[in-house]
Amino acid sequence: MRTGPQLFTSGQGPLDPVTGDMPADFAAQALRVLTNVEAVVAAAGGDRHSVVRCTCYLADRAHFADFNRVYRDFFADCSPLPARTTVVVRPVREGVLVEVDAVAVLG
Repeated sequence: MRTGPQLFTSGQGPLDPVTGDMPADFAAQALRVLTNVEAVVAAAGGDRHSVVRCTCYLADRAHFADFNRVYRDFFADCSPLPARTTVVVRPVREGVLVEVDAVAVLG
């Protein structure tokens, strides 16, 4: 949903938008989720540099360090990194280990 220059995404899961496949590996799911967020932002005219805030939902606290690594690597060329809140939750869909929603500011 866009309101003025702000874009609010729905939660993005780890499904490949072309194949519908979902990786089993946590790091691969985290990367797919962030790539899906980037695709939604790009469709609205932005890019990963437009993302200013993410809310991240992890199914297991044990994945927190791995998620930090994937998040930092994904946004490595963005300074500063988008603000972030991370919570541990029980995902609605079986097999989903991570979900992210974002706020972006578009040109």
